[in-house]
Amino acid sequence: MGAEEDKKKKAKMARRKQEVQLQQEIETTEEWEEMIAKEGLWVVDVYQEWCGPCAAMVGNFRRLKNELGDELLHFAAAKADTVDPLDKYRGRCEPCFLLFAGGVLVGFVHGANSPVILRTITEQLAAEHKVMDGSVERKEVKDPLISNLEEREKARYDEEENEKEEEEDDDNVLDYRGERCNYGDTLTMSSQQEEEKKGFTVALIKPDAVRDGKVEEILQQMSEAGIEILAQEERQLSEEEARDFYSHLQEEDYFEDLVKFMSSGPSFALVLTKGKKGDTILHDWRDMIGPTSVEEAKDQAPDSLRAKYGSDKYMNALHGSDSPDRAAREMAFFFPDMSTPTIPIPGSRPQLQRTLALIRPDAFNKSRDEIMEKIKEAGFKVALQKEMTLTKEQAAEFYKEHTDEPYFEELITRMSSGPLMALGLARDDAVTAWRDVLGPTTNAKEEAPDSLRAQFSIEETSINQLHGSDSKETAEKEIQYFFPMEQTVAAIKPDGISTKEEIIDKIHEAGFRIAARKETTITKEIAEEFYAEHKDKEYYDDLVNHMTSGPTMFMVLSREGAVSGWRQVIGPTNPEEAKTEAPESLRAQFGQSILQNAVHGSSDASHAKNSIEKVFGQLEFNPDESEPTKEQEETAVEETQAEASDVAPELRQEGTEEESGETKQETSQDNTEGGTAQGEDGEKKDGEDEAAKPEGEEAAKPEGEEAQAQSEQTESEKPKDEGKAEAKGESGEEAQANQETTESQAKTDEEGGTEQKSEDRAASVAKGEDKTNDNKGEDAKGEEAKEGDAKDGESKGEDKAEEQKEEDASKATEESEKKEEETKDETKKDEDTKEEDAKKDEETKKDEETKNDDETKTEQKEETKTEEQQAAS
Repeated sequence: MGAEEDKKKKAKMARRKQEVQLQQEIETTEEWEEMIAKEGLWVVDVYQEWCGPCAAMVGNFRRLKNELGDELLHFAAAKADTVDPLDKYRGRCEPCFLLFAGGVLVGFVHGANSPVILRTITEQLAAEHKVMDGSVERKEVKDPLISNLEEREKARYDEEENEKEEEEDDDNVLDYRGERCNYGDTLTMSSQQEEEKKGFTVALIKPDAVRDGKVEEILQQMSEAGIEILAQEERQLSEEEARDFYSHLQEEDYFEDLVKFMSSGPSFALVLTKGKKGDTILHDWRDMIGPTSVEEAKDQAPDSLRAKYGSDKYMNALHGSDSPDRAAREMAFFFPDMSTPTIPIPGSRPQLQRTLALIRPDAFNKSRDEIMEKIKEAGFKVALQKEMTLTKEQAAEFYKEHTDEPYFEELITRMSSGPLMALGLARDDAVTAWRDVLGPTTNAKEEAPDSLRAQFSIEETSINQLHGSDSKETAEKEIQYFFPMEQTVAAIKPDGISTKEEIIDKIHEAGFRIAARKETTITKEIAEEFYAEHKDKEYYDDLVNHMTSGPTMFMVLSREGAVSGWRQVIGPTNPEEAKTEAPESLRAQFGQSILQNAVHGSSDASHAKNSIEKVFGQLEFNPDESEPTKEQEETAVEETQAEASDVAPELRQEGTEEESGETKQETSQDNTEGGTAQGEDGEKKDGEDEAAKPEGEEAAKPEGEEAQAQSEQTESEKPKDEGKAEAKGESGEEAQANQETTESQAKTDEEGGTEQKSEDRAASVAKGEDKTNDNKGEDAKGEEAKEGDAKDGESKGEDKAEEQKEEDASKATEESEKKEEETKDETKKDEDTKEEDAKKDEETKKDEETKNDDETKTEQKEETKTEEQQAAS
């Protein structure tokens, strides 16, 4: 009986051995990659662990194998749970058979339909023989089950993305004054080049190869094979990191040994790609390193890296990602800050790079026009431009990294000696290209005689006359230094609204971000109110009719140097002049006449700020000043309507934009008390007479009234001061002393303000004397009358301040007394509380003593009882 059972067991084991030999078991991605790379037709039973392979077909496969006896026919069973390329087959209970040849899918059968499976295998095996003979080409197929699944997933993903974009747009759009305003630019910058992902893989040079000093040798072989290293890092894994990295192998019997090996010394991690697209790097690198097993590598691929440098099954010198998904996870593991490599899509517009250029004062004074021409000839676009003069401190701050250099003092002296030109240049690879055009920092005449530094050098100094950023990161910092982020208001007028999409593209191409925008139509009544200051001008009716003829789009644009940059983009007011002077400007391309010139831009930073507040409400911008904060977007709903002067400020005064590039500065509230509006060159502009009117009105105000107003303001602030004194626990006398100090300071401020205003009026009278001699006597009399009124007002203000001081002192005394009474009440309460606590402590102590006495008596009784029992026994 025992012998028969042994025979049965042996026969069963033999059958299992045959089954194992018939179907190669595939449980890892690496085993899968090795399997489909082998020659022949592979019939793969794809299964999940919970149900196992399709046992019913094993007998049929064995019989077919025996009948055909074909060496190209192979069978395998692959566990979808652990093989990444089969992840789409997870969660399905239907049997699935995939046929692979030459690494691609050539056939498939869903369900355990034996005749169909066997017929498909026979047909594909015959086709593979023809492929091997070279008579036909192998035909790759797609499993419709997976294709349909991928299409559904893509459709669902696209739908979610569309919903997300719609939600983002809804988040950015708010109601403001009954209109829809978009706060935030969700448009893609049209100047950005379209890109697609580039193929890559992650390689590891393991501790054994590093320890043997083979790193440089391996890197050399990579280079010879045309492999590009995108990133590399020497790193020693901890045991925890090794377990995490090789978690997919944790069921293997060698897993613990692998973890110890990988954490035994440093490894080299590398991100690799090859060719323009990198689409072959995964297979090329795995072919280069060879099979996982060192023994197999030496037999099957003796020239592979694992055959050369590996020593054992898992001590195989090198690692390579087995799939794109695995490569992405491994790159994130070793290089968490690295972005997925990309390549430009052919035919798409290249992405421009920016760099900072400086024409230093000496060269700016002598050769700026020639240098600007050379810049344009070199293919650079001047995206930002500013003339300015640095102080010595600013120059020292900008070049602080050169502080220890012997030329430092001369450099900052030259840099602060006069006006210079700061330029933001844009071009493909702008940083490197500009430095090539500049030439070397020293000996430029000898080493690069055609360079700009050689051509525009100055004999009396060794300091070269042009500057260029030395890296992309430095360029952004330096551009931010000379062109800090700011905002301006832009408008696409009714005549340009039909081309708004093209104009918005141009806005993005110029590097602007649209922080807020709205499209609205101005009514005639509002337009007349807006342009009331131009009512006497001959173009008034045309202006009103034009601005009410259709919708206008208002925008807040953010960029470095936004105000001057936008005016440079739109060009001269007259489109005809723009076509000659700036043919690429917006007015040259889209304008029709001086009135219908398509677009508008704020004239200066102050005007831009006022326009933003009036058109879009109070906005504060994020740290980079490119977008308004959400809080400010909601606050904007409460703001008042915009004024016409901000809708088209280029029409504020006749000839504003026709002047030779000089920007007018609006008269501010500070200027109305004694100054006049001035341009950047310091010369007086048109409209000074109008600015003088509010000055006279202000001067006519009696100073007594001003003193009284200041006294009332001081009075309104006193309760706050008293509250602070009470919070700090000051006595009544201290509060009174502080109050007197405050009153004295207020009085001093009043007197100082009175003296300053007297000086301002005297200057105003002196200016009036220069204008006309006929009014001298009248001005003098008026001034004397004003001074008399001022004295009377000052006297009244002092009397009122004295009365207020006495009243406040009395209040302070009452408050102090009240506080002392409250302090006494609190002290009494504290004493009562302490007495109650003391009584409770005494009662607790008595209870504890009573409890101890009871315990002692109990112990004595027990001892007596024990003695009696012992005596009785």
